Amino acid sequence: MRIFLLFIFLIFSLEAKSLFTNNDQADSSVYIGALKDLIIATQKTRGLTNSYMNGNTVAMLLVYGNRDDMKKAIGTMESLPLAADAVINNRATAISQALIKLNNKAFKMKPSEAFSSYTEEIGQTLMLAQTVSKRFAKDLNPFGKEISTIMMEVMLPMTEYVGQMRGFGSGLAAKGSVSKTELEKILVLSSQIKKLNTELQQRMAQLISKYPDKYSSDIKGEISNVDDAVKSYTSFAESKFMNDVESIEPNTYFDNGTKLISLIIKAYNTNNKALLNDSKGWF
Repeated sequence: MRIFLLFIFLIFSLEAKSLFTNNDQADSSVYIGALKDLIIATQKTRGLTNSYMNGNTVAMLLVYGNRDDMKKAIGTMESLPLAADAVINNRATAISQALIKLNNKAFKMKPSEAFSSYTEEIGQTLMLAQTVSKRFAKDLNPFGKEISTIMMEVMLPMTEYVGQMRGFGSGLAAKGSVSKTELEKILVLSSQIKKLNTELQQRMAQLISKYPDKYSSDIKGEISNVDDAVKSYTSFAESKFMNDVESIEPNTYFDNGTKLISLIIKAYNTNNKALLNDSKGWF
């Protein structure tokens, strides 16, 4: 009877935890963590480069620090098991080589060209993140499939739109003027951020309700903090760039964008921790 009861307990427990450790999911968790670090460092490099080239000389030293962070993230990616996958390795190598070349010539380019070039490479890195998620989806647990999709297709793109609005906007603030076309770009970016935030709030609420055992109580507060910060940052940008661009202090505006991205990344890291913990089975 005791053995039978233990068996029943084990069967019910498997809904919350797998029997065996999912090493593929664990490897994916570590790799997409490094990918996130690369994207964030590249976003900061892009924004600070744009701000410096538009007259904010203070930004130059910060550019070099974030370039170093890009190198560290690439080094971590290259050291992980997923780097052995031919498709992933080829794409990651192409991104790494392109970023090295871009960093070496960015200050010699026009501000708009440098910004666009960094944006292109961030786009390639986001595509790599989705490739990792989809290529190894069959190897993930049910929770892992759902949360990795939110991380790759909602949270990372959200940081990118915030990063674009932060970097592009700080450049406009540094020169103290905005054209009609530039204003339209700010408004489009703001709209994209709000749209993704709505999706994030809805999908995370559903996921937390479906898998309450996967998270600590912190996650609801983290997602709520993202919601509040998105509303504040987009409202400020829309109002100031339309009516009073000269009053925007570029470094403060940039820092506030960084704070929003940091809140998104904090929730991202909590999700990635849950993804890693979900990979651990009974044996």
